[in-house]
Amino acid sequence: MDVRNHLLQFLENYRIEFLVRQHEPTPTSEDSARIRGEQLSSGAKAIVYKIQDEFGLFVFAADRKMDPKKIKGYFKDQGKRVKKSRFANVDELREMTGLVPGSVPPFGHPILPFKLYVDFSLLDNEKISFNAGSLKHSVTMQLKDYIRISEPEIFEFTQLR
Repeated sequence: MDVRNHLLQFLENYRIEFLVRQHEPTPTSEDSARIRGEQLSSGAKAIVYKIQDEFGLFVFAADRKMDPKKIKGYFKDQGKRVKKSRFANVDELREMTGLVPGSVPPFGHPILPFKLYVDFSLLDNEKISFNAGSLKHSVTMQLKDYIRISEPEIFEFTQLR
Protein backbone atom coordinates (compact mmCIF):
# COMPACT_ATOMS: atom_id res chain seq x y z
CA MET A 1 0.00 0.00 0.00
CA ASP A 2 1.39 3.42 -0.87
CA VAL A 3 1.97 6.06 1.82
CA ARG A 4 -1.07 8.17 0.88
CA ASN A 5 -3.51 5.24 1.03
CA HIS A 6 -1.91 3.90 4.21
CA LEU A 7 -2.26 7.34 5.83
CA LEU A 8 -5.90 7.75 4.81
CA GLN A 9 -6.73 4.25 6.08
CA PHE A 10 -4.93 5.07 9.35
CA LEU A 11 -7.02 8.24 9.82
CA GLU A 12 -10.24 6.37 8.98
CA ASN A 13 -9.38 3.59 11.45
CA TYR A 14 -9.14 6.24 14.20
CA ARG A 15 -12.43 7.77 12.98
CA ILE A 16 -10.69 11.11 12.47
CA GLU A 17 -12.50 13.84 10.58
CA PHE A 18 -10.30 15.10 7.76
CA LEU A 19 -10.55 16.73 4.37
CA VAL A 20 -8.62 15.47 1.36
CA ARG A 21 -7.99 17.82 -1.54
CA GLN A 22 -6.59 17.00 -4.95
CA HIS A 23 -4.74 19.87 -6.61
CA GLU A 24 -1.88 20.80 -8.90
CA PRO A 25 1.54 19.61 -7.67
CA THR A 26 2.79 21.71 -4.74
CA PRO A 27 6.46 20.99 -4.07
CA THR A 28 6.91 23.82 -1.54
CA SER A 29 5.06 24.86 1.60
CA GLU A 30 4.36 28.23 0.00
CA ASP A 31 2.78 26.55 -3.04
CA SER A 32 0.67 24.35 -0.78
CA ALA A 33 -0.60 27.25 1.35
CA ARG A 34 -1.45 29.26 -1.78
CA ILE A 35 -3.38 26.44 -3.47
CA ARG A 36 -5.25 25.63 -0.23
CA GLY A 37 -6.01 29.30 0.45
CA GLU A 38 -4.54 29.03 3.97
CA GLN A 39 -1.95 30.78 6.08
CA LEU A 40 1.57 29.38 5.69
CA SER A 41 1.71 28.80 9.46
CA SER A 42 -1.11 26.21 9.28
CA GLY A 43 1.00 23.95 7.08
CA ALA A 44 2.78 21.07 8.81
CA LYS A 45 6.23 20.81 7.27
CA ALA A 46 7.83 17.36 7.67
CA ILE A 47 11.59 16.94 7.33
CA VAL A 48 13.59 13.72 7.56
CA TYR A 49 16.74 14.61 9.50
CA LYS A 50 19.60 12.43 10.70
CA ILE A 51 20.98 12.76 14.22
CA GLN A 52 24.22 10.81 14.61
CA ASP A 53 23.26 7.43 13.03
CA GLU A 54 19.46 7.60 13.16
CA PHE A 55 16.90 9.39 11.00
CA GLY A 56 13.91 11.08 12.62
CA LEU A 57 10.90 12.97 11.30
CA PHE A 58 10.77 16.60 12.42
CA VAL A 59 7.47 18.46 11.96
CA PHE A 60 6.89 22.17 12.40
CA ALA A 61 4.79 25.11 11.24
CA ALA A 62 5.71 25.92 7.63
CA ASP A 63 6.38 29.59 8.37
CA ARG A 64 9.37 28.56 10.52
CA LYS A 65 12.74 26.94 9.80
CA MET A 66 14.62 24.21 11.59
CA ASP A 67 17.45 25.21 13.90
CA PRO A 68 20.03 22.37 13.99
CA LYS A 69 21.69 23.88 17.08
CA LYS A 70 18.42 23.55 19.04
CA ILE A 71 18.02 19.95 17.87
CA LYS A 72 21.58 19.05 18.85
CA GLY A 73 21.14 20.78 22.21
CA TYR A 74 17.94 18.86 22.93
CA PHE A 75 19.52 15.50 22.17
CA LYS A 76 22.66 16.35 24.16
CA ASP A 77 20.41 17.23 27.12
CA GLN A 78 18.89 13.75 26.73
CA GLY A 79 22.36 12.27 27.18
CA LYS A 80 22.73 11.26 23.55
CA ARG A 81 25.84 11.60 21.46
CA VAL A 82 25.31 14.27 18.81
CA LYS A 83 28.46 15.02 16.85
CA LYS A 84 26.88 15.05 13.42
CA SER A 85 23.48 15.80 11.95
CA ARG A 86 22.14 16.42 8.47
CA PHE A 87 19.09 16.41 6.21
CA ALA A 88 18.23 13.23 4.33
CA ASN A 89 19.14 13.52 0.67
CA VAL A 90 16.67 12.84 -2.14
CA ASP A 91 17.91 9.29 -2.72
CA GLU A 92 17.79 8.39 0.98
CA LEU A 93 14.29 9.83 1.28
CA ARG A 94 13.08 7.83 -1.71
CA GLU A 95 14.74 4.64 -0.44
CA MET A 96 13.33 4.94 3.10
CA THR A 97 9.83 6.20 2.23
CA GLY A 98 9.20 5.95 -1.51
CA LEU A 99 8.49 9.70 -1.42
CA VAL A 100 9.89 12.86 -2.97
CA PRO A 101 10.67 16.08 -1.06
CA GLY A 102 7.51 18.04 -0.34
CA SER A 103 5.25 14.97 -0.19
CA VAL A 104 6.25 13.65 3.24
CA PRO A 105 3.26 13.56 5.62
CA PRO A 106 3.86 14.47 9.30
CA PHE A 107 3.52 10.93 10.66
CA GLY A 108 6.16 8.58 12.00
CA HIS A 109 5.32 4.99 12.97
CA PRO A 110 3.22 3.24 11.66
CA ILE A 111 3.04 5.40 8.50
CA LEU A 112 6.74 6.18 8.09
CA PRO A 113 9.66 4.35 9.74
CA PHE A 114 10.78 7.23 11.97
CA LYS A 115 10.48 8.53 15.50
CA LEU A 116 8.34 11.68 15.36
CA TYR A 117 9.33 15.07 16.77
CA VAL A 118 7.01 18.10 16.69
CA ASP A 119 8.00 21.70 17.33
CA PHE A 120 5.90 23.87 19.64
CA SER A 121 5.20 26.21 16.67
CA LEU A 122 2.75 23.69 15.24
CA LEU A 123 0.66 23.84 18.43
CA ASP A 124 -0.45 27.41 17.63
CA ASN A 125 -2.90 26.01 15.07
CA GLU A 126 -6.41 24.66 15.50
CA LYS A 127 -6.12 22.78 12.21
CA ILE A 128 -3.14 21.66 10.20
CA SER A 129 -2.71 20.83 6.52
CA PHE A 130 -0.05 18.80 4.79
CA ASN A 131 0.80 17.00 1.59
CA ALA A 132 -0.25 13.41 2.12
CA GLY A 133 2.35 11.21 0.46
CA SER A 134 1.81 13.03 -2.83
CA LEU A 135 2.49 16.49 -4.20
CA LYS A 136 -1.08 16.45 -5.58
CA HIS A 137 -3.01 15.51 -2.43
CA SER A 138 -3.44 17.47 0.81
CA VAL A 139 -5.09 16.58 4.08
CA THR A 140 -6.51 19.05 6.58
CA MET A 141 -7.39 17.88 10.08
CA GLN A 142 -7.76 19.07 13.65
CA LEU A 143 -4.43 19.58 15.42
CA LYS A 144 -5.73 17.90 18.60
CA ASP A 145 -6.53 14.74 16.61
CA TYR A 146 -3.11 14.80 14.96
CA ILE A 147 -1.29 15.05 18.30
CA ARG A 148 -3.46 12.34 19.86
CA ILE A 149 -2.88 9.72 17.16
CA SER A 150 0.67 10.58 16.12
CA GLU A 151 2.06 10.63 19.70
CA PRO A 152 5.05 12.88 18.96
CA GLU A 153 7.86 14.00 21.21
CA ILE A 154 7.39 17.77 21.44
CA PHE A 155 10.16 20.32 21.91
CA GLU A 156 11.36 23.62 20.43
CA PHE A 157 13.63 23.21 17.41
CA THR A 158 12.70 26.05 15.04
CA GLN A 159 13.14 29.76 14.59
CA LEU A 160 11.40 32.41 12.51
CA ARG A 161 12.42 32.55 8.88
